[in-house]
Amino acid sequence: MLSAKSLFQEILDNDESFRLFCSIAASGEAQGGWENARIAALVPDTERELAPKIVRHGADEDKHGRIFNALLKKRGLEPAPVPPETDYTMILERHGIGLAHEKLKSDQPLTVQDIVTYLAHSRVTEQRASEQMDLLRKHFADHPDLGRAVRMISADEDNHLAYCHEELLRFARAGHGRAIQRTLRECALAEIRIYRDVSLAVMAHMGRVLGWPRPKAALLAFGIHAVYAYERLGGWRRMVSLKMPDHRNALGGPTPPAPEFA
Repeated sequence: MLSAKSLFQEILDNDESFRLFCSIAASGEAQGGWENARIAALVPDTERELAPKIVRHGADEDKHGRIFNALLKKRGLEPAPVPPETDYTMILERHGIGLAHEKLKSDQPLTVQDIVTYLAHSRVTEQRASEQMDLLRKHFADHPDLGRAVRMISADEDNHLAYCHEELLRFARAGHGRAIQRTLRECALAEIRIYRDVSLAVMAHMGRVLGWPRPKAALLAFGIHAVYAYERLGGWRRMVSLKMPDHRNALGGPTPPAPEFA
């Protein structure tokens, strides 16, 4: 029976597919770490109190990248080149989701609107990350090799999502509500399309590595398109709602030490 658990187990059991999976994940996390570090460095003076939380967010992303690379090392594998069509983070940036890298590479301070845009975009992408890691945690929390990493990354993604909700609500109370809702909607509709395309690309690469027969590959592609249809018809709305999280100040305080997984 084809299920999310059996599909990921198949990827996990094969060195080449596992190598590709971890390499794609590590690359995206490292990119997110760099982006958050640059945003923290360029926060406008009026929002300097937010900088440590952005630093913490970036440090978590860097940690996740190291974890995926350590999982590769544990299996005696080297990182694989990431096919451009599977690079979710860079494709998002090319489509205007997130702050442009040209802006982040400069030394010009960001505006308050830039910070609002960053948080709105993060709220959408962290929803996706939280859901994906929750699925992995559901099936692999007790796995002898992956369990510890999955539990840690999943908890971090939940914290990132809570932080986005809380900070966006703060900015909404300060008068940015319309801009936030407009940005959230635009970002969510773009993200679901990019997620579909990247998912199709990743599954195509996995199918070639694992030698999937055409009916299986077609069924998986159909499932990806079905998820997109659901999200396009209304599922995207879960990505744009805002509510005060149960876990307040989720990224407050010093960054906790990151244990090594090698």
